[in-house]
Amino acid sequence: MDKKVIWGIKVKELLLVLSFYIVSAFFYHLTVWLSSSDFSNENITLLGVRAFIDGGGLQYGIFLLFTIPIWWLIFVKLKHQKLWKRLILHAFILPVFIYTSRIVYYDVCESLGWFHLEGSGQVWDLYIPALFYLIQFGIFHAYEHYRENQKKLKLEGELKQAALKSELAAIKAQLNPHFLYNVFNTINASVPAKQEETRRLIATLADLFRYQLKASKEELVSLKEELDFVKKYLELEKARFEERLKVKINVSQELYAEKIPPMLLQPLVENSVKHGISNAMEGGEISITIFKEAEKLRFEIADTGIGVKNKESIFNKGVGLTNTRLRLKKMYQSQIEVLDNQPQGLKIRFAL
Repeated sequence: MDKKVIWGIKVKELLLVLSFYIVSAFFYHLTVWLSSSDFSNENITLLGVRAFIDGGGLQYGIFLLFTIPIWWLIFVKLKHQKLWKRLILHAFILPVFIYTSRIVYYDVCESLGWFHLEGSGQVWDLYIPALFYLIQFGIFHAYEHYRENQKKLKLEGELKQAALKSELAAIKAQLNPHFLYNVFNTINASVPAKQEETRRLIATLADLFRYQLKASKEELVSLKEELDFVKKYLELEKARFEERLKVKINVSQELYAEKIPPMLLQPLVENSVKHGISNAMEGGEISITIFKEAEKLRFEIADTGIGVKNKESIFNKGVGLTNTRLRLKKMYQSQIEVLDNQPQGLKIRFAL
């Protein structure tokens, strides 16, 4: 019953419309027949059936044929137009519907020898079609409003559910680093003192998770805090790459108090390590340069890795860079520039 037939109309909706037409036709023509016939010796039930057969179904069948193109125009073709414009359109369509349907009905009845109202009674074939038109399209507009409202309620429910999931994910994002931070400290305490390098690396990793926990709670952090986080991250990477990874940071201490969004630089630096340095046999150097110019804080992260021909493709290799680009655009209306570094590698620039 919920299967759609055409133009988004469901089977049950089509059956309801047809039922409405059949019932309306039956009672209207039963009333006309009773008011114009001598039924003292006739059965009322047979009289009603005769009323419907002798032209009743024909007139409302014509109404239905005229209604279909009007309904398509109002509810399909002009669906996205404002309601008041579509209602005004009805004022022009209504008289056409009334007179045209009456002419067609009378012509068919006369050609078949069927009964239709005559004389002053013909006024009812103006009044009733007008009333029927207003009732049926009033129902159609009310049903359209009901369906749109149901869609909005469903969408609101989905948005609330998405917001709840997002909130739970944010809570988890806070719990997981906090849990891991404590676990790393516990592991660090159990490592023998003679393995000082291992203890130092574990402590550094714990600091990374502690900063991540802080970043999930604050919108802005100092540039110094962000740089300390990046330095610790690169320290762990140097333990892996050893002499293959060199780091250069060019930032004036005068800028350390500047506020920036947390976790802004790390995804960019990680991209340089992962897709630039790690793929080069001889390794390479990552440089971070930050300076102030024309009241803007300007950032430049460069590497001497293998580089990328398709610059846009780097945003498809993970969520870190994509999220960073979206954050910059949303918060500062700033764009990330991806350029070739000299003599080789990649350079990323942006400004706050």
